[in-house]
Amino acid sequence: MPKEVYITRLSKFLPNSPVSNDEMEGLLGMINNKPSRGRRIVLRNNGIKNRYYALDENGNITHNNAQLTAEAVKGLFDKDFTIDNMEILACGTTSPDQLLPSHGSMVHGALGNSTTEVVTFSGACCAGMHSMKFAYMAIMAEMNKSAVTTGSEQTSSWMLARSFKEETRSQSELSELPFLAFEKDFLRWMLSDGAGAALLQDKPSDVGFSFKIEWLDLFSFAGEIETCMYAGSDKLENGELKGWKEYKQRDWVNNSIFSLKQDVKMLDKYIVKIGIKKLSETLKKKNLSIDEIDYFLPHMSSEFFRKKIMEELITNEIPIPLEKWFTNLTQVGNVGSASIYLMLEELLKFDKLKKGQKILLLVPESARFSYAYSLLTVV
Repeated sequence: MPKEVYITRLSKFLPNSPVSNDEMEGLLGMINNKPSRGRRIVLRNNGIKNRYYALDENGNITHNNAQLTAEAVKGLFDKDFTIDNMEILACGTTSPDQLLPSHGSMVHGALGNSTTEVVTFSGACCAGMHSMKFAYMAIMAEMNKSAVTTGSEQTSSWMLARSFKEETRSQSELSELPFLAFEKDFLRWMLSDGAGAALLQDKPSDVGFSFKIEWLDLFSFAGEIETCMYAGSDKLENGELKGWKEYKQRDWVNNSIFSLKQDVKMLDKYIVKIGIKKLSETLKKKNLSIDEIDYFLPHMSSEFFRKKIMEELITNEIPIPLEKWFTNLTQVGNVGSASIYLMLEELLKFDKLKKGQKILLLVPESARFSYAYSLLTVV
């Protein structure tokens, strides 16, 4: 019989002080000394009021991704579970600090503890859930008794104005009014920095609540839908990606190959519709009624999608009422693969939490359209 698995501790690390909407451009910088034409529109739609950047007031990086993640992991340890008790370190991120070594290895290096098993999952928002599933399966198969799993992002340095100056200079040769394409400017006002970490064990904590993982499923639609969000490549007219290795070095800047880009029209068309349809199919397969759900934790990149998610839930006959939704997007921002960890960490401290309550997680990923769903029970 498979071993039961519990999330017994959760920790987060959000760097520096919260950054308000009015402070954002001052930290990220104005491209060509011109304020963004899309900033206010994006912020009005995404509903985010505060976020965190691993930057100082001069735009210098204060923490890289590995350091952010290591700080979150350290928050899991105490005299009862020390760093030397860590059997597995499973890390997920969209924004590693380098191509090689792996992000997980760099986090392990930042922690500086003795030998442990390390695994890294790359991708977008589901990367943190992939790392959690690896840990979940290792404990369920009785290969390990505990594992640390993380989701983290350091995207602010990707969005600094200095990263786009060469691009806009090349554009100015073609236009009197150099601009930054909306597919890139859009993301400058959407993303935040931070890290979350979870301790998974084969028994619940002796102190406080734990979350028992009932199931954790992930699905990819890459075989059906073309790429929506990408970096280190460019998207061709036929929908295929051409990677950085296929470009000459001078084109890396001229074609913004390493910028993070998103096809906003594709995002709007697919991200909610197919994700909620698959959620409906999953709940039917699991024979789970929405009446059994006490908390619904949907990772949303923007408050813009709240109404759309509700509409699709109704269309698919799973109308989870808004009073059961638990989110913190407006106060911590969209932290990609870390967002679900940040929500769970906050929920674990919630004073209305009771044993036996059921928690449904929904994590969408727009890169090539993937989805993660999980059911937890409070114990």
